[in-house]
Amino acid sequence: MDEEPERAKRWEGGYERTWEVLKEDESGSLKATVEEILFQSKSRRVRESPGQVRLGMMRHLYVVIDCSRSMEDQDLKPNRLTSTLKLMETFVDEYFDQNPISQVGIIITKNKRAEKLTDLAGNPKKHIAALKKLVGTVCGGEPSVYNSLSLAVQTLKHVPGHASREILIVLSSLTTCDPANICELIKTLTSLKVRVSVIGLSAEVRVCTVLTRETGGSYHVILDEGHFKDLLMLHIKPPLASSSAECSLIRMGFPRHTLTSLTDRDAKPSFSMSHLDSSSGPGLTLGGYFCPQCHSKYTELPVECKVCGLTLVLAPHLARSFHHLFPLQPFVESPVEELQGDRFCHACQGELKEKRIFSCPSCRSAFCLECDVFIHDSLHCCPSCIHSQSAS
Repeated sequence: MDEEPERAKRWEGGYERTWEVLKEDESGSLKATVEEILFQSKSRRVRESPGQVRLGMMRHLYVVIDCSRSMEDQDLKPNRLTSTLKLMETFVDEYFDQNPISQVGIIITKNKRAEKLTDLAGNPKKHIAALKKLVGTVCGGEPSVYNSLSLAVQTLKHVPGHASREILIVLSSLTTCDPANICELIKTLTSLKVRVSVIGLSAEVRVCTVLTRETGGSYHVILDEGHFKDLLMLHIKPPLASSSAECSLIRMGFPRHTLTSLTDRDAKPSFSMSHLDSSSGPGLTLGGYFCPQCHSKYTELPVECKVCGLTLVLAPHLARSFHHLFPLQPFVESPVEELQGDRFCHACQGELKEKRIFSCPSCRSAFCLECDVFIHDSLHCCPSCIHSQSAS
């Protein structure tokens, strides 16, 4: 009789003491732990970036989104589907910013079926508009990994051998309803050199582990929404190209943008080939990009010409892909006490208050953590080195 109240008293006392410790250490150990995790995450992301190796620069990626009943769970706010679609919009925008000559397609799966939401295309606006329309969709049934992979392979098998073939699955359900043996499909994916990666929203599934291991992809399970975003961003950088990938010259066209004044009497509006896939119907425009080979008109680039098949790009598109071939070297991490002279970041000019700094191996300039991440993720060049070269 006396043991139960004593146990409850000890449990309550321990809980209260734990809460007090958390409150007392809120500005101390907890903050230090968060900073340590941030530093480790940054260092791992920079060090894991590939060096001067062969990469799959021209990527063809199909994103498979699970829209089954499990996507209605509210462990991600407001639910898994809404959170996933919001992060996917950011992913698509960042993907084309870093991979301007690549293409993306979107597939959804529910009720044991797979449906193609968008075809492979290089227009991010088209994919983002389709994702926004998907917010109000009704989730139901089970997903089918087999049907989703089969639908993606029907297009990816026609992709040229020099291009990278990838599938990214965002899977929420712990089950999959497949009409056939998925092991045979995995062998087909391996023979076609299709890399399949999976991001799980619930727990690890055995079939996904085998799928990603056999095809050379990655498999991760999220911890929270922030971790979900980090895992998506890992798929922004081009993957390592297979040693058996084909090598061939790629013909590209660099069209000029022709502007026609509204006051020009000889100006005649014309249809653009870009409006063929538009659900809103074709539109007449005055200016545009004209294919140098067949003179077909397009309003946005990059795109593959629907008439002659020529890849149409602009010079800035190739320039944005250049940093993947020659990535910026990771900065050297060192204690702030070793810094000689003024303790200011050479990028933001802010005071270096952190315990560790990051120095460029070429010019020895010191940077804070935030500027180091920005330089490696967005700028892709050391501002201090650029300033020294321009001054000389």
